[in-house]
Amino acid sequence: MRTFALLIDGQSVAPNADLAVINPADESVFTHCPRTTPALLEQAVTAARRSFASWRTTPFADRAGILLKLADRIDANKDEIARVLTLEQGKPIATAENEVSYAALFCRHFAGFTFPPQIVQDDATQRVEVHRKPLGVVAAIVPWNFPFLQAVYKTAPALLMGNTVVLKPAPTTPLTSLFLGELIKDLVPPGVVNVVTDGGDIGPLLSAHPDIAKVSFTGSTAVGRSVMAAAAPTLKRLTLELGGNDAAIVLDDVDVDDVAAKIFGGAFFNSGQVCIAIKRIFVQEDIYDRFCDAMAGLAGKAVVGNGLDAASEFGPLQNKAQFQRTQRYMELARTHGRIIAGGKTMGPGYFFQPTLVRDIAEGNPLVDEETFGPVRPLIKFKTPEEAVARANQSPYGLGGSVWSGSIDRAQALAGQLECGTAWVNQHLGFGPHIPFGGTKQSGLGVEFSPEGVLEFSDIQVVSIAKG
Repeated sequence: MRTFALLIDGQSVAPNADLAVINPADESVFTHCPRTTPALLEQAVTAARRSFASWRTTPFADRAGILLKLADRIDANKDEIARVLTLEQGKPIATAENEVSYAALFCRHFAGFTFPPQIVQDDATQRVEVHRKPLGVVAAIVPWNFPFLQAVYKTAPALLMGNTVVLKPAPTTPLTSLFLGELIKDLVPPGVVNVVTDGGDIGPLLSAHPDIAKVSFTGSTAVGRSVMAAAAPTLKRLTLELGGNDAAIVLDDVDVDDVAAKIFGGAFFNSGQVCIAIKRIFVQEDIYDRFCDAMAGLAGKAVVGNGLDAASEFGPLQNKAQFQRTQRYMELARTHGRIIAGGKTMGPGYFFQPTLVRDIAEGNPLVDEETFGPVRPLIKFKTPEEAVARANQSPYGLGGSVWSGSIDRAQALAGQLECGTAWVNQHLGFGPHIPFGGTKQSGLGVEFSPEGVLEFSDIQVVSIAKG
């Protein structure tokens, strides 16, 4: 295992390596990495603020070119990044490789965007132009479920728009962000990108720091509220991609076996640790029993194991806290529903079988809360209108999907869902060209697409009198 260092002001900084990194597949400490102190964080923010003055004037095309070079380096180091990702996060190695490839894809796609001034008036009296200006220092705070991809898709657009960055990964998955720091270190001037780590103490300092202009945060709704509160005194710009409790509504005209397989994939991908995973499965009553049986059959065949084993389809939960939380949901399932598949842990490691619970309804935390683990409720409904109303009762609004043999019928219902993305006969579809964001308590702002990249900028209107 290579050694990892912080990136601060263009230098690899390696104070005492006292942050233990645990392999969730066996609960062992497989390496250590440096832990950022408040003093080191101050150095990182100071460096980012100083370098902003020159970086903002770097030609846009040059900044885009750096993203292309970074994408090439990601591709060239794909195998090693993926292995580190599996070791610290737990996901199957093939899934880790896909995550790394997606990161390079996002880099290249963002590099292709251009944002020339918009002319909103040009007549005999005046010419009015709308320009996009960088914000300053961006704090990119990344969660543990897709740590490499999210580090890249926050850092890349921030840099493209002329901002400097302080990147902070989750305490339990620091290594791939530090690896990203190595890859980008000599591509940008000192201070433009800084990578710090923590044990849960540095994030609040970043959110409240007066020299941070924007926080791009992905994580739970509860922590998102804390980020928003900390940012309020300085009116920081915010992008908050928060929790979700996505509903999938399955109508009675579907091909049960075909749709069950797709729902299963959308519910249990990354062992259910996906903000936009299917977390509530509403099934129309006429097919409810058949659909439950089909899903249970798929769960029974699922291969759970160490992510480094090529045969594994599902890895462990990423950390002990999430493992214990999932166990608590299982107690609710045993008491208030009927477990038809899974329900067992496997050790050592934070392994949990894909679990399905039927005959359960709203009012139970297993249905109402974001479980973020491989436990999913199957909920019976009578009419499509009833299902939409029940799906919309959630305080979350990240995504949702409707499944039907009739695209027109499904699309009409999907348009009634209160969520940022409404899918028809699919779930989890996303890409760098598609805007992504939530409604209600699932977040603020947009990521990806030109709209998401522009959130790393401010508008400046230049109004020129004529005559």
